[in-house]
Amino acid sequence: MSGQRRGRMEIIHDILNSIVMKGGRIKPTHLLYKSNLSHQKMKEYVNELIEKEMIEEEIEKEKKLFTITEKGEKFLNEFRRIKEFSDSFGL
Repeated sequence: MSGQRRGRMEIIHDILNSIVMKGGRIKPTHLLYKSNLSHQKMKEYVNELIEKEMIEEEIEKEKKLFTITEKGEKFLNEFRRIKEFSDSFGL
């Protein structure tokens, strides 16, 4: 996607995928680096994803972690299917 800005769906995909790649749970600072967003933007997306029950916030040993939910995993699977579909038509 050279030079193109990511759309909302790609950003959500990147956030959820980052959590999956870290074993289903990730620290906020790691998510910030991996999502390539400003702190404020990441917070907005994280809050929306929590609200939509795609991720959950957990506290473990006084550290905050984000975990992906079943609904978040479903989104990732559907997103991949849609991407494969659009790619197959060169879109």
